[in-house]
Amino acid sequence: MNISEITESQLSERLSGPGLILQAGPFVTRLHSSIALLAKGIHGLYADYPIIDEDLFVDFHVRVNPPVGLRRWFRPQARFRFDNFKPFTPLPLNQAVPIFEWGLNWCISNYAHQYLIVHSAVVERNGVSIIFPAPPGSGKSTLCAALVSKGWRLLSDEMALVDRKDMQLVPVPRPVSLKNQSIDLIRDYAPDMYVGSSTPGTTKGTIAHLAVPESSIKRQHEKVKPSYIVFPKYSAGAEPVLQQMSKPLAGIRLIENCFNYHVLGEEGFDLITELVDVCECLEFNYSKLDDALSIFNELSEQ
Repeated sequence: MNISEITESQLSERLSGPGLILQAGPFVTRLHSSIALLAKGIHGLYADYPIIDEDLFVDFHVRVNPPVGLRRWFRPQARFRFDNFKPFTPLPLNQAVPIFEWGLNWCISNYAHQYLIVHSAVVERNGVSIIFPAPPGSGKSTLCAALVSKGWRLLSDEMALVDRKDMQLVPVPRPVSLKNQSIDLIRDYAPDMYVGSSTPGTTKGTIAHLAVPESSIKRQHEKVKPSYIVFPKYSAGAEPVLQQMSKPLAGIRLIENCFNYHVLGEEGFDLITELVDVCECLEFNYSKLDDALSIFNELSEQ
């Protein structure tokens, strides 16, 4: 049974009681929350995720609740807790969905050191995978959402997980984070895809999330070999240009976007070097999503 098969009220009861177990790739999270807005967001964004009732080992025990005291009523807030640790300052209550997503990203990037973790989107089609590492504002999430809406498999919008044993990419499919103008852009580009409610006033501007296609959820345990590393850059009015990038420069930029390079030390350097060696490294400047779709579809068919 999937989350879409229970009512929002039933989901709220589960969240405020025994908790909801969510699995995304190798990670199992038990979420507790009394916030109705978060229940509504989970019900829409995680609609196609299975409801897990059996006893699984839980990686992350997470709570998103209002702080105690006057803040429950006066300018109410949402606080993220991980095993009773409070890594973030509470945020306004309307940001309950973003703080859950950001908090889960924080859990993975800080504790899943069995993987090399690079800040990037990852998609796959026909067995061809593309890693899109990029700093915020480069357009990676918009590009990722567009490709996923047109049939590419989503492995992740936020992080490439590279298995340190076999160098394969491990899926961790969760909602794609869209910001500001990208929200309406994707709503228009992919009208059949579910985009959750917009949350204004965050530190990143207005935030909304694109739900993961059911096909990507069903394949969330299928690893894939890395094929391409593409550094995207959105430039208004630019013609699409896909060009080779030197492997040493690609390695440096991967290190700059790596969450746990400092933790893995020398092995981290070796893993980055091997990842660059097995991939074709490219830079991509673009302005139109249809141009990007055409170019990357062609790559996946070679």
